[in-house]
Amino acid sequence: MTFFVPKPPLLVRPAGVNRHVAMTRAVDVFVVVVGLIVLAPIFALVAAAILVDGHGPIIFSQLRLGMRGQHFRLYKFRKFDDRRRVRGGGSLTMKNDPRLTRLGRLLGWTKLDELPQLWNVLRGDMAIVGPRPESLDFADCFDDSHRWTLDHRPGLFGPTQVFFRNEGVLFQNRKGHDIERFYRDVLFPLKARIDRAYYPERTLLRDTIWIVRGIFAVFGWAPPHHDESDLAEEVENWIRRNLSTRLGNSEETAHAKLVDRVQPTPLQLKR
Repeated sequence: MTFFVPKPPLLVRPAGVNRHVAMTRAVDVFVVVVGLIVLAPIFALVAAAILVDGHGPIIFSQLRLGMRGQHFRLYKFRKFDDRRRVRGGGSLTMKNDPRLTRLGRLLGWTKLDELPQLWNVLRGDMAIVGPRPESLDFADCFDDSHRWTLDHRPGLFGPTQVFFRNEGVLFQNRKGHDIERFYRDVLFPLKARIDRAYYPERTLLRDTIWIVRGIFAVFGWAPPHHDESDLAEEVENWIRRNLSTRLGNSEETAHAKLVDRVQPTPLQLKR
């Protein structure tokens, strides 16, 4: 005799799915739906402002690396003038980037350009909290030591997003391909270390705290950085406080060498 088993409704945890993952996804969907309703007037206002500003479409999209290395199209409000070109650092945004429109500078400072990513979260490409999704230009950075990051769904908020709230300032004294080399050799490994310290032992409460910290950071309420070496020291101290003994001495030594490479070139990070 066979019995009819009804298909479980959406958001109910199917067999074999981690409870935390299912709960986090349910919270993400709820938050995004509420956010889209509440923020609808801001969406309309920003879209109208970009349309009046001209020089390109309202929405900018770019392929990014998602969970398990799958490609997805990330959406943002456009903040660049498509007619302006710069050499080097094309996937990275610098402080006072010449490609930015006047409206784009405001969108970047307030992070309003990120709002369309709520659609990415609703689609399941991203989560509210997760590692920052990387451009395909830096796909080669995910070697064997960093590939584990792709086991987590990329997100809007997280420790990396807070620490590197003003990342563009770090590129201000660098030109051309030196910008990308600095990102590959220094910033990307630092971000990977932060992610490795946090995500394997994340909890819903901790995720909520990072959402709040991320919102505060958008409004400028975050610990000030005096120069690049201070940022490296802050990251190093946070990693040591949050990272358990899962890492060996070789990785600690490698990171110490990485911090040494950051320190010789001080850059002002004051807002």
